[in-house]
Amino acid sequence: MRFGVRQFELALMHRMRDLEAAKVEDALKDMGATRAELRAAHTQWTAMAHSGRAPKGRSLFRMALGPPAYEGVHQVGSLTCDVAHWRLPSWPELRFEVLLGPGGEVWNQWFVRPGGARPLSFADLVPWSCVVADVGEAFPGACHLEGSAPQHWTVGFTYEGTRYRARFVYGLYQRLDRADDDPA
Repeated sequence: MRFGVRQFELALMHRMRDLEAAKVEDALKDMGATRAELRAAHTQWTAMAHSGRAPKGRSLFRMALGPPAYEGVHQVGSLTCDVAHWRLPSWPELRFEVLLGPGGEVWNQWFVRPGGARPLSFADLVPWSCVVADVGEAFPGACHLEGSAPQHWTVGFTYEGTRYRARFVYGLYQRLDRADDDPA
C-alpha cells in the first residue's frame, strides 16, 4: 500500500486518540476512514520510521507528503538546523514542521502556526484549534513540561488562580487538565 498524505494524517491521529478519542472519531467519519485504516496507517508509518531500508529524515517525510511547502533554516540557541513545513488537509491553518539536525536526523516534528503564535484566550482552548506556541504566548509564566508518551507535550500555566496543564500531541492542542487533579 502506498503511504501518502491521508495515511500520514491517520498515523498522527492514531497517537491523538490517546487524549482526544472523540475528536479523532469525528475526523475519521469526515475522512470516510475506518479504525482499521487508522491502525494500518500507524503500523505502516512506524515500520517505515524504524526500517533500515526506508528513507530517513526529510526523505521519509518527502516520500509520504511530497515536497515541503517551505524549507529553510531555524536557529535553536547556538545551533542552526534545517526546517521543513508541509500543509495537511485536516489542519489547513497549520503546518507540520520537521526540524532536522546537522546530520539530517529528525530532532522534532510537530504542528506550528505560520507567522508565529496567535492571540488566544482561555475560552479559545478548543481541541485541534491551537499549537504549543499559541498557549505558551497567551498565558504569562507558562512552562513547557514533558508529555506522558511519545510525541506528547504539556504546557503548564495558571489562569484565574487555578493551575492547568494543556496537553498536546504532535504540538496540536488536545485537552486541558487541572494540574491539581493530575499526578503527572
